[in-house]
Amino acid sequence: MENERYLQELSKCVRCGSCKAFCPTYDEDVTETMGARGRLALLWGFSIGELKVSPLLKERIFSCIVCGACSELCPIGVDIREVIYHGRRLLRSHDSKRFFLRLFAKLSAERPRLGFNFLKTVQSLFPYLLKGFLPSELPEQPLNDGTKIYTAPKKRGRVAIFAGCFVNFFYPYLGNLLIHTLQRLDYEVILPVGEVCCGIPFRTLGFEEEAVKLAKRNIKAFRRLSAEAILSLCPTCIFALKVEYPKLIGEGIENAIDIASFFMDTLDFPSLSHYLASPLHAVYHNPCHLSYGLGVKKEPREIIMNMGINLIDTEEERCCGFGGTFNILNKSLSQRLLEKCIRSYSKAETDTIITSCPGCMTQLKRGFKNKSILHLIEVIESLYRNKDKKFIDRRFYEILH
Repeated sequence: MENERYLQELSKCVRCGSCKAFCPTYDEDVTETMGARGRLALLWGFSIGELKVSPLLKERIFSCIVCGACSELCPIGVDIREVIYHGRRLLRSHDSKRFFLRLFAKLSAERPRLGFNFLKTVQSLFPYLLKGFLPSELPEQPLNDGTKIYTAPKKRGRVAIFAGCFVNFFYPYLGNLLIHTLQRLDYEVILPVGEVCCGIPFRTLGFEEEAVKLAKRNIKAFRRLSAEAILSLCPTCIFALKVEYPKLIGEGIENAIDIASFFMDTLDFPSLSHYLASPLHAVYHNPCHLSYGLGVKKEPREIIMNMGINLIDTEEERCCGFGGTFNILNKSLSQRLLEKCIRSYSKAETDTIITSCPGCMTQLKRGFKNKSILHLIEVIESLYRNKDKKFIDRRFYEILH
């Protein structure tokens, strides 16, 4: 965002307060400056010289989880998320608190494997430092370590996978489940070389210039693929590719799509519902960037119900408090947001919570020790696995008889 447009967006705010309705940080702390309206007022005061940089100013601007719940509520159409990003860019040089995190982020962007190995070392030596932010055990190999093409005997089409940092380095098994499911649907799958971080973690730290470079590298890597769709198991990545890149560099990846929207049109639900291992009741947790950023709310729930799973309604949707770097830098606030989710979901008589985001998975697993936290792709793939198993069992029965 150019500085002129930034000031224009700030000046449009009429202080109506609509943006506070679903703000998770304001819901937890009703101090005015913990909501979007208050943060915009602070940035306006800072931009026109009425406020000087202070620890409190930095804390308030960097305590926003950037979930996007406020943006769709603004009647004037202020692009609140972009304003917050630009404000952090302006405050970055004054913010020493996040210096080491920024240093690690830059290192990881340039040498992701080195950054991954560093995290493994830190986790083994000081496990308490990253507890809750990372899975309890990190895998040996990432999902995408170079161009890979997974063929399909009866090729229905071709899709590419944007692994994203979290799935690539922390949950590669989820990526493999997606690949197997797509192959069962007769799609050729490609993992291209050249993919880098989607850039959103950098924007949350005020690194706009670095985010621009990453966006251009991803556009270059995926533009040359003749794929019908670009899929990711991380809604934050899809939101970056499809929604944020046009604002950041003037072009995005139009055929980037979340897995729920993609599978709504490709799964044979009547057939799959017969292969549910046992009657299952579940709660669905909708990730913020999927719901508020991409506007995808009903599709995951419809997929779950169409597969024969009984979906239990809970209270209104809540942010789990993960938010990437938010979970590291605002641990107390992140924990309080998680506890509200725990209280809400604990009322449901089920041992299963399904979500569509690897970050939400990590946060919910930290909060629930007695419930199964599953990614949507795990549920879909398990039904296909059951279907294959029963088909094989039938074949053995026919041979034997």
